[in-house]
Order: sequence, then structure tokens, then C-alpha cells
Amino acid sequence: MTKPNHLLIFILTIGVFGILNTEMGVIGLLPSIADHFHVSISKAALLVSLFALTIAVSGPTMPLLFSGINRKKVMLLVLGVFVLGNIVSIFTSNFTILLIARIIPAFFHPIYCSLAFTVAASSVSKEEAPKAVSKIFIGVSAGMVAGVPIANFIDNAVSYEMAMAFFAIVNFVVLIATLIFVPTMPVEERLSYGTQLSVLKKPIIWFSIVTVILLNSAIFGVYSYLAEYLKTVTNMSPNTISLTLFIFGGANMIGNIVAGKLLTHSATKSVVSFPVLLGAIYIIFFFTGQFRIPMAIITLIWGILAGGIMANINQYLIASSAPEAPDFANGLFISACNVGTTLGAAAGGLFISGMGTQYVVLVGILSLVLSLVTILIRNYMFTPAQQLSS
Repeated sequence: MTKPNHLLIFILTIGVFGILNTEMGVIGLLPSIADHFHVSISKAALLVSLFALTIAVSGPTMPLLFSGINRKKVMLLVLGVFVLGNIVSIFTSNFTILLIARIIPAFFHPIYCSLAFTVAASSVSKEEAPKAVSKIFIGVSAGMVAGVPIANFIDNAVSYEMAMAFFAIVNFVVLIATLIFVPTMPVEERLSYGTQLSVLKKPIIWFSIVTVILLNSAIFGVYSYLAEYLKTVTNMSPNTISLTLFIFGGANMIGNIVAGKLLTHSATKSVVSFPVLLGAIYIIFFFTGQFRIPMAIITLIWGILAGGIMANINQYLIASSAPEAPDFANGLFISACNVGTTLGAAAGGLFISGMGTQYVVLVGILSLVLSLVTILIRNYMFTPAQQLSS
């Protein structure tokens, strides 16, 4: 890998971090947003659920629509939209405007993420491609897990506005770096729409999509309200909440390492075991949520399962169902994850409004039970040979 390629992949990794950070970092700010805009915590969570729903809608389509345009120009466009949305989010005092400033960038989110993987792989030799793509995944993981505690810490240490400014600064730095250091990248070959869309005829792809939706709902139906849960149920101080969120984020990184080994040696057993193990953690979570030390330990274990392991399982489920159309499968993966996030966050808000914050864990348990059912049906109905031919 040449030095220019090292720099390109580094910029893409930070870029993906900035995009995912904008999406997920708001989770750590929900209590402050509710206070700042005088709305309920469940209404504030619309910033998470509607962002995710928008990505779910645009995931399979937007990358294809922009596939024929110079990739550098597309990257600059997406980053520019995110910077403007971040700036509006800092200065607005109207919750509806804040929602709009979040939803518009969300339409462009899948474009950058898909491009980052494609460009990283094409910038090196075929043998080096997996290594290059794995570095982009570092940005994805960091954006999803590190953004929440960082934003929460800045919010508590300085202000809500400075936490929002952090999102804008990261995206602006990547925008300038892309403008200066990333070479022009005209598209030489357009993707075939028909070939990719044909995978939707396969029953297994739909079982996989439903499973990914349920697994993501199981995680984000609870995680979206973790800061609020630790504040109202566990009675943690703001600094302790930030530390606990950092523990969750660090555990996600460990999960990425563990997941690769598990899926390599025993993919089917890993997939079936996941909802059972996470369900057991949630049951313990439910009964010990008011105790600080047990919650810190549970958060560590939960983070290992919920971060890298679940993300890798989700990717495996859809990619193995449509190996002939990896680009479209990636779009479906992004969409399914964000539908799950949307449904989970919405269901979590309903449980909190109707039963109280401590009962939000039930959303995760219910989603895991349903996901285990779809996993078992998927495994029973489709052998590996059937997956390729169905």
C-alpha cells in the first residue's frame, strides 16, 4: 500500500467516523436535548429514530443513484451537507428545525459509507483489499460507540452547543482534507441495477433482513435510552454516566476482535447463541439496574455482545444471503440496521412513557425472542447450497 493510499484510507476512516458520530453521538445528549428544547425524552429520541428511518429508506437507493458521478465530488457533497446540518443544529432553538437539520443529512449518509468501502478496496491490490476495508470498519465502530460518550462528556463538561459543535468540526476537517488530499476519482464502470435488485426474489434475503431488524432493535431499543436509564434508575452522576458509556464503547472494540474468530470457526452456532446470551444479560440487567457496580459490569459484557459481535453477525447474515450482489447487499444491510434502530428507539419510548424507564429493557428481551425464532427458521429452511440457489 503506497503512502498516498495510506492517507486516503485514513481520511475515509475519519470521514466514516464523522458520519456515524453525527448519527449516534446524539444518543449521549438526549437528556440535555429534552431539557434544552423543553420536550419529553421520547420526543427527543426522534433525533435518533427518524435519522435511522431516513437511512433505512435511502440505504439501497442513494448509493446506486450517485454511482455514476465522480466519487470525490460525491464525497465533498455529502460532507458539505453534514457540516451545514451540524451548524444549524448548534444554533437553532426550534426542535422541528433541529429534526429537519438531522433528516436531510441522513439521506446522504449511506452514500458516503458505501463509497468509503468501495474506494478503500479499489485503492489497493486485490490481496490488500480486505485489510483496507477493515480499517474503514474501525471508523464505523468508533463512530457508533465512541461518539456517544465523547458527546456526553463535552455536554457535561462544557455545554450542549459545544457537543454539537464537535460533530461539525470533525466533518469540516474531513471535508478540507478530502478537498486537498483526495485525488479526482471518475467512475469507470456503473453498477447493474437489475442484477442487484434480483436478489430480492430470494426468500432467504427477507428472513435475513427481518433478523437483522430484530437484532438491531434489541440493542438500540435499550441503548438509545442508556444515558437516561443510568441517570434515573441507577442514579449515576453525570461523570459516572460518561465513564460507563466509555466502557460500553471500549467493549465494542473487543467485540469486533472476538466476532471475527467466532464467525470464522463456527458461524451458525455463533448466530444462534447470540440472542440467547444477550437475553440472559438483559434479564440480569432488569433485576440489577439500580446497582452501580453490577451495572458497570453488565455494561462491559453487553458492549462486547452488542457492538462488534452483533454488527459482524448482521453483516454475515445478509452478505451470505446475497453473495452475487455484495454492493446491493451492503445497502440492504445499512437499511435493515437502521429500520431496527428506528423501531427499537420508538418501542423504547413507548415503554418508557407507559411503564417507566426501568422497563425499557423489555424491548430488548422481546426483540431477541423474535430474532431467535427467525434465525432458527432461516437455518432450518436454507442449507448453504439453497442459500446460493434460492
